[in-house]
Amino acid sequence: MKLTTKGRYAVAAMADLASQHGAGPTALCDIALRQGISLSYLEQLFGKLRRAGLIVSARGVGGGYTLANAPDETRIADIVAAVDEQIRTTACNPGSQIGCTGTTARCLTHDLWDELGRQIEIFLNAVTLEDVLARRIAGMAAVNTPSRVEAAE
Repeated sequence: MKLTTKGRYAVAAMADLASQHGAGPTALCDIALRQGISLSYLEQLFGKLRRAGLIVSARGVGGGYTLANAPDETRIADIVAAVDEQIRTTACNPGSQIGCTGTTARCLTHDLWDELGRQIEIFLNAVTLEDVLARRIAGMAAVNTPSRVEAAE
């Protein structure tokens, strides 16, 4: 399972934009400089983010981009989905008759990886840009950590 640079850069750029929320439009070149991301790559990503309704563009002198919604209303999952990023944890193609093993069978660990994908989706849907800015991410996954049962002798 891998989140590509497309998803990571989109989230980083949106977090940068969120950090400027309320200060007016932010130029894409400023985000590119602060985040160390190619301007042309950001232009492609921001086109997708704009079409998804996550950002608004302003033209002219002093133009740039602003969040369409407040940082606490912008979920990380929406950003990842907007740039067509799919976090796949299995080798199967959804809806395909071909399973993980290249046949109609699924591998022994299919359910493990499939559930991991669902947990990632649940987590990313629970996290907002505000959570990222406020550094409330560390420990969030520990909320549902199962307790270990000591083996009885």
